[in-house]
Amino acid sequence: MTFYGSRFAKSQRTLKDYFLGGKDIPWWAVCFSIVATETSTLTFIGSPALAYESNLTFLQLTLGYLMGRIIVSLLLIPPYFRQELFTSYQLLRERFGNKTKNFSAAIFLVTRALSDGVRLYATGLVLAVTTHMGVIPAIVLMGIFTIYYTFKGGMAAVVWTDVIQMILYIGGAVLAFYEILHKIPGGWHSIQQTAAPLGKLQMVDFSHDWSQPYTLWAGIIGGIFITLASHGTDQLTVQRFFTCRSKTDAQKALIGSGLVIMAQFLLFLMIGVMLYAFYQKFPLTPPLSKTDEVFPRFIVNELPRGVSGLVIAAIFAAAMSTLSGSLNSLSGTLLIDFYKPYIRPFEEEHHYLKVSRLMTIAWGIVLIGIGILARQWGSVLEVALTIMSFTAGSIVGIFLLAVLTRTTNQAGGLCGMVGGLLTLLAIHFLPRYGYLMKIAWTWYVCIGSAVTFLLGVSASRFFNWLKPGDTRMRGEGRGEEKIRA
Repeated sequence: MTFYGSRFAKSQRTLKDYFLGGKDIPWWAVCFSIVATETSTLTFIGSPALAYESNLTFLQLTLGYLMGRIIVSLLLIPPYFRQELFTSYQLLRERFGNKTKNFSAAIFLVTRALSDGVRLYATGLVLAVTTHMGVIPAIVLMGIFTIYYTFKGGMAAVVWTDVIQMILYIGGAVLAFYEILHKIPGGWHSIQQTAAPLGKLQMVDFSHDWSQPYTLWAGIIGGIFITLASHGTDQLTVQRFFTCRSKTDAQKALIGSGLVIMAQFLLFLMIGVMLYAFYQKFPLTPPLSKTDEVFPRFIVNELPRGVSGLVIAAIFAAAMSTLSGSLNSLSGTLLIDFYKPYIRPFEEEHHYLKVSRLMTIAWGIVLIGIGILARQWGSVLEVALTIMSFTAGSIVGIFLLAVLTRTTNQAGGLCGMVGGLLTLLAIHFLPRYGYLMKIAWTWYVCIGSAVTFLLGVSASRFFNWLKPGDTRMRGEGRGEEKIRA
């Protein structure tokens, strides 16, 4: 995979080639790349672990994910394609100004590095369990391999290796599903008898408990807003839209990925239910220290040697697809939104191409470091998703202000973003001290978006009333009409 990705190096002559794949990638490849990017090792080991520990109610989120993709395709993709952009945050510069763009891009850099560092740790955990290598050497090894082909081949290498990696990890998951099913005496009937009485096959939860992350309402509403963040504003996914040949291609790729994701999560969650049924008949020795270990332990101890090797390769494929995309989007955002406009604005194209590759290496080192530190954190799937949802509400809110309002200004938008962040800080920490009821992480983006939007509109009206003739209050952006045309 590393060798295949590096083959694209010769075609990387401009920033458009390196970060956008020359805007000449077919929609179906972008669709698979989107799916592969959001399918990390966390999906491979975290989703079965969730179902092993609870049930199938995580599937409710995938319905929200699909609905959110439809909204993104109608609301955000058209503005992205009205001008040639390299990052999603350039849209905010045109609408509001540089301060809003810089604040949003900085949030992306921090949260993306943290969450994907957790994903790299998850991969290192699997590699350590399956090869008896130490976790730290495993993290470093995976990081180096992915850095190399991303450094050499740019976005084209990322997308096309994603396609291969998706085929590989889906095949590995199907193979594991088949093997587990045939290892349980009585097959599917036995699984139902074990899992159904305990509620393991429950898919829908109609309760109105705000503290539960996987209810129908949290799944649909929370899933929509999570997708607005992850697929509508986050550079990791938006950059893939920019590689498409047209707006229509980007819309097809995004909605198609939602259908694939629903089927994919069903597959991984069912693996977790089947693992629970298997270990009820053949108890684990020694017991699990963390539920995240259940699938890796089964792969190592129960699958035939050749099959386990293929499944392990599938896990690494999922990890490398996410990590490579993250490296490219992090380096692109840092270069386009900060380095080029503020540090070296008048250099030749080859200079920026060289710097972008150096930034890829630097971000790789950062992610490796975070992956090593992440060993001390909790459940890897929920840690990564909570990190993203903690700040994503403010980003979604400011993008909604950009495309849905005309009178919101930069000062008001920034006030809204700060208010959204402070609200989620309170929601996250105050319940620990008994000052607020617990609210599940799946609501974070929705609440943060609503606070940012409402406060942004209100603050903008106040600033416009306070100094109606002060153009600074209205932001520096000059492209509002272009965006809303």
